[in-house]
Amino acid sequence: MVNTIGNILRLTTFGESHGPAIGGVLDGCPAGTVIDEQEIALQLQRRMTAQSSFSSSRKETDQVEFISGIEKGVALGTPICFMVRNTGHQPKDYENIKEVFRPSHADYSWFAKFGAGSGSGGGRTSARVLLPAVVAGCIARDILRSTQVSVLAWVSSIGTVQISDMLLDITPEMVHNNELNCPDPLAAKEMLRLLTTLKKAGDTTGGTIICRISGVPAGLGEPVFGKLHASLAHAMMGINSVKAFEYGSGFEASRMKGSEYNDALYVKKGTVHTRSNHDGGINGGISNGEDILFRIAFKPIPSVHLEQKTLDTRLKPVSVNISGRHDTCVVPRSVTLVESLANLVIADQFLMQKIRNFK
Repeated sequence: MVNTIGNILRLTTFGESHGPAIGGVLDGCPAGTVIDEQEIALQLQRRMTAQSSFSSSRKETDQVEFISGIEKGVALGTPICFMVRNTGHQPKDYENIKEVFRPSHADYSWFAKFGAGSGSGGGRTSARVLLPAVVAGCIARDILRSTQVSVLAWVSSIGTVQISDMLLDITPEMVHNNELNCPDPLAAKEMLRLLTTLKKAGDTTGGTIICRISGVPAGLGEPVFGKLHASLAHAMMGINSVKAFEYGSGFEASRMKGSEYNDALYVKKGTVHTRSNHDGGINGGISNGEDILFRIAFKPIPSVHLEQKTLDTRLKPVSVNISGRHDTCVVPRSVTLVESLANLVIADQFLMQKIRNFK
């Protein structure tokens, strides 16, 4: 089972959703990196459940405990081991469906691979096991503190409701102005109305998140199998419920002419820029110095409070009505996870480039 991401900066996660704890080991953090534990606490709070009427009601303290690798708030250069205890886990919620393959969950595919169930609440397939990536992403952000890199993600759609195409120069203040992490206040109101209706009906929906990475210098990434956009896609597609990744103009590019699409180059104050950014800040798998823009799409949470037809572990037809604590839409509280994974990938690329340039 692959539980590790990264090349130089490597995160290995452990634990299950309804086990005693989840956590990670982050290796490759340079010695002397000042760790902002307050920022880690803030970002963990941002992804926390039970903060809105449409998120899971599971209540967790999500307090990180550092076991090794940090002393007096400074990284030692040794593996940073940390964990977050599960205080609100309730395995009993899943007793009545432990021998049922829930529709669109990983229950059957996990069973086919391992020959056994994944554990209460999905075990390692639960969205909760990615919480360590938020901790690691904050540390990656600390590594990038001396650079010009900044990462900002926001909700761009929920269900059929999308933010305005006229929205420009999105800022953190605009994103964090509401519980949906949506920079468009009018769209946010429509999204809330939709989520309220779906919750009453026992149903769920998906959505999209856009992420902008600014200040990345030209030259990060590899030209073949280590392409920068491939590394970002690899990280983002590891998020539960993510079904699509596109960067730059993405699928829209397939409908354009080359003369429309091509990003013209020019020089400003000795630095190369492009007049448009259809390539999303990456050419040939290598950053070109422009903003890196990508969008990811989330499917609806499959745990709906409605009767569904499925199979049990004996492959007998059964009906299931999933109870317990589940999100109506997981997209808003996934924003901080997207930012964290983006920071993790970019910090890893900086460290790889540093080794390449070593003389």
